[in-house]
Amino acid sequence: MQATEFIWHNGKYKPWHEATAHVMTHALHYGSSVFEGIRVYEKQGRPMGFRVREHLQRLYDSARVYRITIPWDANTLFEACCGVVTRNGLNAAYLRPIAFRGYGSIGVAPKGDLPVDVAVAAIEWGAYLGEEAREKGARVCVSSWNRVAPNTIPAGVKAGGNYLSSQLISMEAHRLGYDEGIGLAADGTLSEGAGENLFLVKNGVLVTPPQASSILAGITRDTVIRLAHAMGFEVRELPLTREALYTADELFFTGTAAEITPVASVDDLDIGCGSRGAVTKQLQDAFFGLFSGATEDHFGWLEPMDEPVQAAAKVASAT
Repeated sequence: MQATEFIWHNGKYKPWHEATAHVMTHALHYGSSVFEGIRVYEKQGRPMGFRVREHLQRLYDSARVYRITIPWDANTLFEACCGVVTRNGLNAAYLRPIAFRGYGSIGVAPKGDLPVDVAVAAIEWGAYLGEEAREKGARVCVSSWNRVAPNTIPAGVKAGGNYLSSQLISMEAHRLGYDEGIGLAADGTLSEGAGENLFLVKNGVLVTPPQASSILAGITRDTVIRLAHAMGFEVRELPLTREALYTADELFFTGTAAEITPVASVDDLDIGCGSRGAVTKQLQDAFFGLFSGATEDHFGWLEPMDEPVQAAAKVASAT
């Protein structure tokens, strides 16, 4: 990770290395944090945030489940997202807003006066599973670690503690020589990758596990579903067995970090042609075309990340 110059932290822009937390911070001990990953793409020389407000809404939704009260409203955090992009001179970026229970209590159940810290960072980050995987596909395995069962912890919430499961799945995959791992739900059906949603293509139909399969219903997942519908593809959300992986015509991951990444093989069995399939490529072209201008943004997903900050600067200079 390459450090940038500024991070927005508790209402102020701070130098990167000054945005710190105490070692006795509640979230460090108990995983009591919620966060988002948001992409900013360069389009015609400007930074364009992708579905930023929907990501921020999910941040507040996640916080609500864990009864974390974020002490700033969504507009303030949106402006902070814009601020870390522009102040760091970025036209493309990966944003990381995070809210976490801070310093003041060591008990598992947080006390009412425990502060909630909020930060927004911006970094440069390329293809999560590598540029080569976007075209040739990733090598993945089914993990020996299952996803959490329903009514244990909320799998549909983007909380820091949930990603202990992701770490186990991904570390096991890397140890065995794979690019990524896939976790099964508690009932043995397919769930998702360590940090990605999963799509299968069979006979021209897209199939993806439903929310009940212990997945985080990703915003990129929703993007693919809506793009696929607009392109005339049928999309089904169904519980899927493990063997469905091995007999699929195509597989691909989706996620803010992974974007749309094809899967070339699972457990050393080639999927389809053993590389990116035709349907996956069509969806990639439609997705990345949003940022090149080749795909029209009918859904209003892109929003300039420099205008709010410029407007604020104009107001400040006028006063």
